Amino acid sequence: MRVKPILLLMFVFCAFVYSQDKLLIPMDLKQTDHLRAYGITFSAISKEIKADWLLNYRGGSFLIDFSEQIAARCRLEGVLYEPISQAEANSIYSLVQSEDQNMEVMRLEKAPKIAVYVPKGFMPWDDAVTLALEYAKIPYTKFWNEEILNGELDKFDWLHLHHEDFTGQYGKFYGSFSQAQWYVEAQLRYEADAKRLGYKKVSEMMRAVALSMRGFVAKGGFLFAMCSATDSYDIALAAQNTDICERMFDGDAMDADAQKKLDFSGTLAFQDFKLETNPMVYEYSNIDIQPMEIGDQSNDYFTLFDFSAKYDPVPTMLTQSHTNVIRGFMGQTTMFREELIKKSVVVMAERSSTNQVKYLHGNFGRGTFTFYGGHDPEDYQHAVGDPPTDLSLHKNSPGYRLILNNVLFPAAKKKKQKT
Repeated sequence: MRVKPILLLMFVFCAFVYSQDKLLIPMDLKQTDHLRAYGITFSAISKEIKADWLLNYRGGSFLIDFSEQIAARCRLEGVLYEPISQAEANSIYSLVQSEDQNMEVMRLEKAPKIAVYVPKGFMPWDDAVTLALEYAKIPYTKFWNEEILNGELDKFDWLHLHHEDFTGQYGKFYGSFSQAQWYVEAQLRYEADAKRLGYKKVSEMMRAVALSMRGFVAKGGFLFAMCSATDSYDIALAAQNTDICERMFDGDAMDADAQKKLDFSGTLAFQDFKLETNPMVYEYSNIDIQPMEIGDQSNDYFTLFDFSAKYDPVPTMLTQSHTNVIRGFMGQTTMFREELIKKSVVVMAERSSTNQVKYLHGNFGRGTFTFYGGHDPEDYQHAVGDPPTDLSLHKNSPGYRLILNNVLFPAAKKKKQKT
Protein backbone atom coordinates (compact mmCIF):
# COMPACT_ATOMS: atom_id res chain seq x y z
CA MET A 1 0.00 0.00 0.00
CA ARG A 2 2.94 2.33 0.64
CA VAL A 3 4.25 1.91 -2.88
CA LYS A 4 1.33 3.58 -4.58
CA PRO A 5 1.82 7.10 -3.09
CA ILE A 6 5.53 6.95 -3.92
CA LEU A 7 4.81 5.90 -7.50
CA LEU A 8 2.21 8.62 -7.77
CA LEU A 9 4.67 11.26 -6.53
CA MET A 10 7.32 10.03 -8.98
CA PHE A 11 4.79 10.20 -11.79
CA VAL A 12 3.79 13.75 -10.84
CA PHE A 13 7.44 14.82 -10.54
CA CYS A 14 8.37 13.32 -13.91
CA ALA A 15 5.33 14.89 -15.52
CA PHE A 16 6.31 18.28 -14.02
CA VAL A 17 9.89 18.04 -15.30
CA TYR A 18 8.71 16.81 -18.71
CA SER A 19 6.26 19.68 -18.95
CA GLN A 20 9.06 22.21 -18.62
CA ASP A 21 10.53 21.60 -22.07
CA LYS A 22 11.32 25.24 -22.76
CA LEU A 23 12.30 28.33 -20.85
CA LEU A 24 10.83 31.58 -22.18
CA ILE A 25 12.61 34.81 -21.26
CA PRO A 26 10.11 37.56 -22.15
CA MET A 27 11.62 40.90 -23.18
CA ASP A 28 8.54 43.08 -22.95
CA LEU A 29 7.65 45.48 -20.11
CA LYS A 30 7.19 42.55 -17.73
CA GLN A 31 10.90 41.71 -17.79
CA THR A 32 12.65 42.59 -14.53
CA ASP A 33 16.20 42.81 -15.92
CA HIS A 34 16.48 43.14 -19.68
CA LEU A 35 20.26 43.55 -19.70
CA ARG A 36 21.13 40.42 -17.76
CA ALA A 37 18.68 38.45 -19.92
CA TYR A 38 21.17 38.86 -22.77
CA GLY A 39 23.97 37.50 -20.63
CA ILE A 40 21.93 34.47 -19.65
CA THR A 41 21.05 33.77 -23.28
CA PHE A 42 24.71 34.21 -24.29
CA SER A 43 25.71 31.76 -21.56
CA ALA A 44 23.15 29.22 -22.78
CA ILE A 45 24.43 29.19 -26.36
CA SER A 46 28.03 29.11 -25.05
CA LYS A 47 27.05 25.82 -23.37
CA GLU A 48 25.45 24.62 -26.65
CA ILE A 49 21.96 24.80 -25.20
CA LYS A 50 19.48 25.38 -28.01
CA ALA A 51 18.13 28.95 -28.01
CA ASP A 52 15.93 30.99 -30.34
CA TRP A 53 15.46 34.75 -30.61
CA LEU A 54 11.78 35.52 -31.23
CA LEU A 55 11.91 38.77 -33.17
CA ASN A 56 9.07 41.19 -32.36
CA TYR A 57 7.45 38.66 -30.02
CA ARG A 58 6.98 40.27 -26.60
CA GLY A 59 9.82 42.73 -27.16
CA GLY A 60 12.20 40.25 -28.78
CA SER A 61 12.02 37.35 -26.33
CA PHE A 62 14.33 34.35 -26.00
CA LEU A 63 13.13 30.73 -26.05
CA ILE A 64 15.69 28.28 -24.63
CA ASP A 65 15.68 24.52 -24.05
CA PHE A 66 14.87 24.06 -20.39
CA SER A 67 17.89 23.74 -18.12
CA GLU A 68 17.72 23.88 -14.35
CA GLN A 69 21.12 25.58 -14.42
CA ILE A 70 19.78 28.38 -16.63
CA ALA A 71 16.59 28.66 -14.57
CA ALA A 72 18.64 28.90 -11.38
CA ARG A 73 20.77 31.65 -12.87
CA CYS A 74 17.65 33.57 -13.89
CA ARG A 75 16.39 33.38 -10.31
CA LEU A 76 19.78 34.37 -8.89
CA GLU A 77 20.17 37.37 -11.19
CA GLY A 78 16.59 38.57 -11.04
CA VAL A 79 15.67 37.80 -14.65
CA LEU A 80 12.03 36.93 -15.29
CA TYR A 81 11.46 33.61 -17.04
CA GLU A 82 8.49 31.34 -17.75
CA PRO A 83 8.84 27.53 -17.93
CA ILE A 84 6.60 26.30 -20.74
CA SER A 85 5.71 22.97 -22.33
CA GLN A 86 6.69 21.85 -25.81
CA ALA A 87 3.06 22.26 -26.86
CA GLU A 88 3.10 25.89 -25.69
CA ALA A 89 6.42 26.44 -27.46
CA ASN A 90 5.00 25.00 -30.68
CA SER A 91 2.08 27.40 -30.43
CA ILE A 92 4.52 30.33 -30.07
CA TYR A 93 6.59 29.12 -33.04
CA SER A 94 3.43 28.82 -35.13
CA LEU A 95 2.41 32.38 -34.29
CA VAL A 96 5.85 33.90 -34.85
CA GLN A 97 6.40 32.15 -38.18
CA SER A 98 2.94 32.78 -39.59
CA GLU A 99 2.90 34.94 -42.71
CA ASP A 100 0.48 37.50 -41.29
CA GLN A 101 2.78 38.40 -38.37
CA ASN A 102 5.81 40.71 -38.57
CA MET A 103 7.81 38.26 -36.46
CA GLU A 104 10.52 35.70 -37.06
CA VAL A 105 12.52 32.98 -35.30
CA MET A 106 16.30 33.32 -35.35
CA ARG A 107 18.24 30.30 -34.10
CA LEU A 108 21.23 31.38 -31.97
CA GLU A 109 23.85 28.96 -33.21
CA LYS A 110 27.21 29.87 -31.68
CA ALA A 111 28.35 32.48 -29.16
CA PRO A 112 30.63 35.01 -30.90
CA LYS A 113 34.16 35.63 -29.64
CA ILE A 114 34.21 39.25 -28.54
CA ALA A 115 37.11 41.71 -28.73
CA VAL A 116 37.00 45.23 -27.28
CA TYR A 117 39.50 47.79 -28.52
CA VAL A 118 40.60 49.74 -25.46
CA PRO A 119 43.76 51.57 -24.36
CA LYS A 120 46.10 50.19 -21.74
CA GLY A 121 45.02 50.98 -18.20
CA PHE A 122 41.38 51.25 -19.26
CA MET A 123 38.67 50.83 -16.63
CA PRO A 124 35.26 49.32 -17.59
CA TRP A 125 33.24 52.40 -16.61
CA ASP A 126 34.94 54.49 -19.30
CA ASP A 127 32.81 52.89 -22.00
CA ALA A 128 29.12 51.96 -22.28
CA VAL A 129 29.76 48.71 -24.14
CA THR A 130 32.17 47.31 -21.58
CA LEU A 131 29.80 48.45 -18.85
CA ALA A 132 27.04 46.44 -20.55
CA LEU A 133 29.26 43.39 -21.04
CA GLU A 134 30.42 43.46 -17.43
CA TYR A 135 26.88 43.87 -16.09
CA ALA A 136 25.44 41.14 -18.34
CA LYS A 137 28.43 38.89 -17.51
CA ILE A 138 29.38 38.34 -21.14
CA PRO A 139 33.10 37.48 -21.57
CA TYR A 140 35.33 39.60 -23.78
CA THR A 141 39.01 40.14 -24.59
CA LYS A 142 40.78 43.50 -24.55
CA PHE A 143 42.80 44.43 -27.63
CA TRP A 144 45.07 47.35 -28.41
CA ASN A 145 47.18 48.53 -31.31
CA GLU A 146 49.94 45.93 -31.18
CA GLU A 147 47.50 43.00 -31.13
CA ILE A 148 45.51 44.52 -34.00
CA LEU A 149 48.60 45.10 -36.14
CA ASN A 150 49.86 41.58 -35.39
CA GLY A 151 46.71 40.08 -36.90
CA GLU A 152 45.35 38.59 -33.69
CA LEU A 153 41.91 40.03 -34.43
CA ASP A 154 41.35 37.20 -36.91
CA LYS A 155 40.67 34.89 -33.95
CA PHE A 156 37.55 36.88 -33.05
CA ASP A 157 34.07 37.43 -34.50
CA TRP A 158 32.94 40.77 -33.04
CA LEU A 159 34.88 43.96 -32.39
CA HIS A 160 33.85 47.03 -30.43
CA LEU A 161 35.69 50.30 -30.89
CA HIS A 162 36.23 52.26 -27.71
CA HIS A 163 35.79 56.05 -27.89
CA GLU A 164 39.07 56.43 -29.72
CA ASP A 165 40.40 59.00 -32.16
CA PHE A 166 41.67 57.20 -35.25
CA THR A 167 42.89 60.46 -36.84
CA GLY A 168 45.85 60.95 -34.48
CA GLN A 169 44.52 64.21 -33.01
CA TYR A 170 44.06 62.87 -29.45
CA GLY A 171 40.33 63.39 -29.45
CA LYS A 172 40.61 67.08 -30.40
CA PHE A 173 40.94 67.75 -26.64
CA TYR A 174 43.92 70.09 -27.14
CA GLY A 175 42.00 73.33 -26.62
CA SER A 176 40.54 72.25 -23.26
CA PHE A 177 42.90 69.65 -21.80
CA SER A 178 46.39 70.04 -23.32
CA GLN A 179 47.84 70.84 -19.88
CA ALA A 180 45.98 68.09 -18.04
CA GLN A 181 48.17 65.28 -16.70
CA TRP A 182 46.05 62.55 -18.32
CA TYR A 183 46.31 64.24 -21.74
CA VAL A 184 50.09 64.62 -21.51
CA GLU A 185 50.53 61.01 -20.39
CA ALA A 186 48.22 59.72 -23.12
CA GLN A 187 50.13 61.57 -25.84
CA LEU A 188 53.48 60.26 -24.56
CA ARG A 189 52.08 56.72 -24.45
CA TYR A 190 50.74 56.93 -28.01
CA GLU A 191 54.02 58.34 -29.32
CA ALA A 192 56.01 55.61 -27.58
CA ASP A 193 53.72 52.93 -29.05
CA ALA A 194 54.08 54.36 -32.56
CA LYS A 195 57.87 54.43 -32.31
CA ARG A 196 58.04 50.90 -30.89
CA LEU A 197 55.80 49.59 -33.68
CA GLY A 198 57.83 51.29 -36.41
CA TYR A 199 55.73 54.37 -37.25
CA LYS A 200 57.02 57.95 -37.48
CA LYS A 201 53.72 59.45 -36.36
CA VAL A 202 50.77 58.41 -34.23
CA SER A 203 48.45 59.28 -37.12
CA GLU A 204 50.26 56.76 -39.33
CA MET A 205 49.92 54.05 -36.69
CA MET A 206 46.22 54.78 -36.21
CA ARG A 207 45.65 54.71 -39.97
CA ALA A 208 47.24 51.25 -40.14
CA VAL A 209 45.05 50.11 -37.24
CA ALA A 210 41.93 51.44 -38.99
CA LEU A 211 42.86 49.60 -42.20
CA SER A 212 43.44 46.36 -40.29
CA MET A 213 40.00 46.69 -38.73
CA ARG A 214 38.44 47.31 -42.12
CA GLY A 215 40.12 44.14 -43.35
CA PHE A 216 38.58 42.28 -40.41
CA VAL A 217 35.12 43.46 -41.50
CA ALA A 218 35.77 42.62 -45.16
CA LYS A 219 36.60 39.04 -44.20
CA GLY A 220 33.30 38.62 -42.35
CA GLY A 221 33.79 40.33 -39.00
CA PHE A 222 31.18 42.31 -37.06
CA LEU A 223 32.21 45.86 -36.10
CA PHE A 224 30.37 47.99 -33.54
CA ALA A 225 31.35 51.56 -32.67
CA MET A 226 29.98 54.36 -30.52
CA CYS A 227 30.67 58.06 -29.99
CA SER A 228 33.89 59.41 -31.56
CA ALA A 229 35.01 55.96 -32.74
CA THR A 230 32.33 56.25 -35.46
CA ASP A 231 33.19 59.40 -37.41
CA SER A 232 36.91 59.54 -36.52
CA TYR A 233 37.24 56.01 -37.93
CA ASP A 234 35.79 56.92 -41.32
CA ILE A 235 37.75 60.19 -41.38
CA ALA A 236 40.99 58.23 -40.88
CA LEU A 237 40.05 55.93 -43.77
CA ALA A 238 39.27 58.90 -46.03
CA ALA A 239 42.57 60.61 -45.11
CA GLN A 240 44.84 57.71 -46.06
CA ASN A 241 46.75 59.83 -48.59
CA THR A 242 47.02 63.14 -46.75
CA ASP A 243 48.04 64.72 -43.44
CA ILE A 244 45.09 66.21 -41.53
CA CYS A 245 46.98 66.75 -38.23
CA GLU A 246 48.35 70.13 -37.13
CA ARG A 247 51.78 70.68 -35.58
CA MET A 248 50.76 70.15 -31.93
CA PHE A 249 49.57 66.65 -32.82
CA ASP A 250 52.35 65.29 -35.03
CA GLY A 251 55.17 67.88 -35.17
CA ASP A 252 54.42 69.36 -38.59
CA ALA A 253 51.67 71.31 -40.33
CA MET A 254 48.68 69.63 -41.92
CA ASP A 255 48.43 69.39 -45.70
CA ALA A 256 46.91 72.65 -47.00
CA ASP A 257 44.95 70.59 -49.57
CA ALA A 258 43.84 67.89 -47.11
CA GLN A 259 40.12 68.43 -47.72
CA LYS A 260 40.54 68.00 -51.49
CA LYS A 261 42.61 64.86 -51.02
CA LEU A 262 40.04 62.97 -48.95
CA ASP A 263 39.03 59.69 -50.60
CA PHE A 264 35.51 58.58 -49.62
CA SER A 265 35.61 55.37 -51.64
CA GLY A 266 37.17 53.44 -48.77
CA THR A 267 34.98 54.67 -45.91
CA LEU A 268 32.26 52.52 -44.38
CA ALA A 269 29.38 54.88 -43.65
CA PHE A 270 30.10 58.53 -44.50
CA GLN A 271 30.98 60.59 -47.55
CA ASP A 272 31.37 64.21 -48.70
CA PHE A 273 32.01 65.50 -45.18
CA LYS A 274 34.01 68.65 -44.37
CA LEU A 275 36.90 68.50 -41.91
CA GLU A 276 37.09 70.78 -38.90
CA THR A 277 40.70 71.95 -39.32
CA ASN A 278 40.92 74.29 -36.32
CA PRO A 279 42.89 72.33 -33.67
CA MET A 280 41.27 74.36 -30.89
CA VAL A 281 37.74 73.23 -31.83
CA TYR A 282 36.44 70.10 -30.13
CA GLU A 283 35.10 68.49 -33.32
CA TYR A 284 36.41 66.42 -36.23
CA SER A 285 34.04 67.29 -39.07
CA ASN A 286 30.50 68.27 -39.95
CA ILE A 287 29.29 64.65 -39.65
CA ASP A 288 28.33 65.24 -36.01
CA ILE A 289 25.15 67.04 -34.94
CA GLN A 290 25.88 70.02 -32.68
CA PRO A 291 24.15 70.67 -29.31
CA MET A 292 22.49 73.85 -30.63
CA GLU A 293 20.82 71.76 -33.33
CA ILE A 294 19.41 69.40 -30.70
CA GLY A 295 17.98 72.18 -28.57
CA ASP A 296 16.15 71.50 -25.32
CA GLN A 297 17.34 68.17 -23.93
CA SER A 298 13.88 67.47 -22.52
CA ASN A 299 12.75 67.02 -26.12
CA ASP A 300 15.70 64.85 -27.14
CA TYR A 301 14.28 61.45 -28.11
CA PHE A 302 15.02 59.18 -31.05
CA THR A 303 12.72 56.65 -32.71
CA LEU A 304 13.60 53.13 -33.82
CA PHE A 305 12.43 52.24 -37.31
CA ASP A 306 10.26 49.19 -38.04
CA PHE A 307 11.65 46.53 -40.36
CA SER A 308 10.26 43.34 -41.87
CA ALA A 309 11.35 40.56 -39.54
CA LYS A 310 11.08 37.95 -42.29
CA TYR A 311 12.82 39.91 -45.07
CA ASP A 312 15.14 42.23 -43.09
CA PRO A 313 16.09 40.14 -40.05
CA VAL A 314 19.41 41.89 -39.31
CA PRO A 315 18.08 45.44 -38.73
CA THR A 316 15.10 43.84 -37.00
CA MET A 317 17.44 42.11 -34.55
CA LEU A 318 19.43 45.28 -33.99
CA THR A 319 16.31 47.28 -33.12
CA GLN A 320 14.64 44.82 -30.73
CA SER A 321 13.31 46.72 -27.73
CA HIS A 322 10.34 47.03 -25.39
CA THR A 323 9.84 50.60 -26.64
CA ASN A 324 10.51 52.27 -29.97
CA VAL A 325 11.03 55.78 -28.55
CA ILE A 326 14.26 56.18 -26.58
CA ARG A 327 15.74 59.05 -24.59
CA GLY A 328 18.62 60.74 -26.41
CA PHE A 329 22.13 61.12 -25.01
CA MET A 330 25.17 63.12 -26.03
CA GLY A 331 28.80 62.31 -26.71
CA GLN A 332 31.78 63.71 -28.53
CA THR A 333 29.90 62.38 -31.54
CA THR A 334 26.20 62.52 -30.68
CA MET A 335 24.39 61.88 -33.98
CA PHE A 336 25.10 61.81 -37.69
CA ARG A 337 24.04 64.19 -40.44
CA GLU A 338 21.80 62.15 -42.73
CA GLU A 339 22.89 63.75 -46.00
CA LEU A 340 26.49 62.61 -45.36
CA ILE A 341 25.55 58.93 -44.95
CA LYS A 342 26.16 56.64 -47.92
CA LYS A 343 23.03 55.45 -49.72
CA SER A 344 23.91 51.81 -49.13
CA VAL A 345 23.75 52.27 -45.34
CA VAL A 346 20.56 51.40 -43.41
CA VAL A 347 19.33 54.09 -41.03
CA MET A 348 17.80 52.36 -37.99
CA ALA A 349 16.94 55.29 -35.71
CA GLU A 350 16.70 59.06 -35.93
CA ARG A 351 15.06 62.04 -34.29
CA SER A 352 11.61 62.56 -35.79
CA SER A 353 11.33 65.08 -38.64
CA THR A 354 15.05 65.86 -38.62
CA ASN A 355 18.17 64.84 -40.49
CA GLN A 356 19.71 63.63 -37.23
CA VAL A 357 20.55 59.92 -37.35
CA LYS A 358 21.35 58.08 -34.11
CA TYR A 359 21.86 54.50 -35.23
CA LEU A 360 22.93 52.95 -38.56
CA HIS A 361 24.08 49.68 -40.05
CA GLY A 362 25.77 48.54 -43.22
CA ASN A 363 27.70 45.83 -45.03
CA PHE A 364 31.33 45.89 -46.12
CA GLY A 365 32.74 42.89 -47.92
CA ARG A 366 31.48 39.77 -46.12
CA GLY A 367 31.02 41.58 -42.80
CA THR A 368 28.92 44.30 -41.21
CA PHE A 369 29.33 47.50 -39.20
CA THR A 370 26.99 49.31 -36.82
CA PHE A 371 27.48 52.90 -35.61
CA TYR A 372 25.61 54.24 -32.56
CA GLY A 373 25.95 57.93 -31.70
CA GLY A 374 26.53 59.16 -28.14
CA HIS A 375 28.57 58.10 -25.12
CA ASP A 376 26.29 56.60 -22.46
CA PRO A 377 22.56 55.85 -22.95
CA GLU A 378 21.82 56.52 -19.26
CA ASP A 379 24.01 59.61 -18.74
CA TYR A 380 22.76 62.42 -20.96
CA GLN A 381 25.94 64.50 -20.97
CA HIS A 382 28.82 62.46 -19.58
CA ALA A 383 31.88 64.65 -18.89
CA VAL A 384 35.54 63.69 -18.50
CA GLY A 385 36.04 62.46 -14.94
CA ASP A 386 32.36 61.80 -14.23
CA PRO A 387 31.62 58.69 -12.14
CA PRO A 388 30.59 55.47 -13.90
CA THR A 389 26.97 54.60 -14.58
CA ASP A 390 25.59 51.97 -12.22
CA LEU A 391 23.64 49.64 -14.51
CA SER A 392 21.94 47.97 -11.56
CA LEU A 393 19.88 51.19 -11.51
CA HIS A 394 19.09 50.87 -15.23
CA LYS A 395 18.29 47.17 -15.66
CA ASN A 396 15.63 47.87 -18.28
CA SER A 397 17.46 50.53 -20.30
CA PRO A 398 16.28 50.44 -23.96
CA GLY A 399 19.38 52.42 -24.97
CA TYR A 400 21.66 49.76 -23.53
CA ARG A 401 19.53 47.02 -25.10
CA LEU A 402 20.61 48.27 -28.53
CA ILE A 403 24.23 47.63 -27.56
CA LEU A 404 23.48 44.08 -26.43
CA ASN A 405 21.42 43.38 -29.57
CA ASN A 406 24.65 43.93 -31.47
CA VAL A 407 26.60 41.59 -29.20
CA LEU A 408 24.13 38.75 -29.78
CA PHE A 409 23.16 39.05 -33.43
CA PRO A 410 26.35 37.47 -34.91
CA ALA A 411 25.14 34.20 -33.31
CA ALA A 412 21.86 34.22 -35.22
CA LYS A 413 20.69 32.15 -38.15
CA LYS A 414 17.16 32.09 -39.52
CA LYS A 415 15.27 29.01 -38.34
CA LYS A 416 13.65 26.99 -41.11
CA GLN A 417 9.92 26.64 -40.83
CA LYS A 418 8.73 23.10 -40.22
CA THR A 419 6.78 21.45 -43.01
